Amino acid sequence: MNVKGPEILFEIPVLGGIPITETIFNGWLVVAAISIVCFFLGRNLSVRNPSKRQIVAEKLVLTLSGLVENTMGKNNMFFLPYIGALFSYSILSSLSGLLGLRAPTGDINTTVGFALIAFFLIQFFNIKNKGVLGWLKGFTEPVAFLTPLNIISEIANPISMAFRHFGNIASGIVITGLIYGALAGLSKVVLGWIPVIGSIPFLQAGLPAILSIYFDVFTSFLQAYIISMLTMVYVGSANEANQ
Repeated sequence: MNVKGPEILFEIPVLGGIPITETIFNGWLVVAAISIVCFFLGRNLSVRNPSKRQIVAEKLVLTLSGLVENTMGKNNMFFLPYIGALFSYSILSSLSGLLGLRAPTGDINTTVGFALIAFFLIQFFNIKNKGVLGWLKGFTEPVAFLTPLNIISEIANPISMAFRHFGNIASGIVITGLIYGALAGLSKVVLGWIPVIGSIPFLQAGLPAILSIYFDVFTSFLQAYIISMLTMVYVGSANEANQ
């Protein structure tokens, strides 16, 4: 288990060489997986006699649609595809750790990307709905001397979003890696004197799998939900003028 950060797997020999890291490559795999699932669930749909596959697809869409409408309002329903893509990419990226891959969400660059998209959407809709002067005036409310704090708060939101998501996933990668290493060493100390068997890290079985349920499954769902909810709340608040 790599706890030093994403490694460079290979380089694309253009523009002086474009390094492809584990994050980028595994991210492509996640996108491919999402595309395959969407194709599978979305093909051969029927108004009459829907298949079980179609019922599952409709249930997922309706659940997500209700969540977006309740959180962002009806006027922001055009964000439905983006929120669905954000949640899907986040959760599948984090769950990829179960397959022995390094989770793309365990790279700060990925979560900063999520946060920057939300940040620029917030600023865009604030300017669109209030105008440039109204947007700038908003930093001086409720009183002018709070302007520096308001600016810091605006910048701190995406930073906290990025580091919260990254920190939870990356900590799981590091902790699990350390435990695997420690159990391998302990297994060698306890069983190393036995020929053949001593070379097999038996003590790695069991505990890491239990920890994986928390770090790779529960935390993955939780962080995907949190990043999606924060994005909806912040962006929805910026574009609530027309509700």
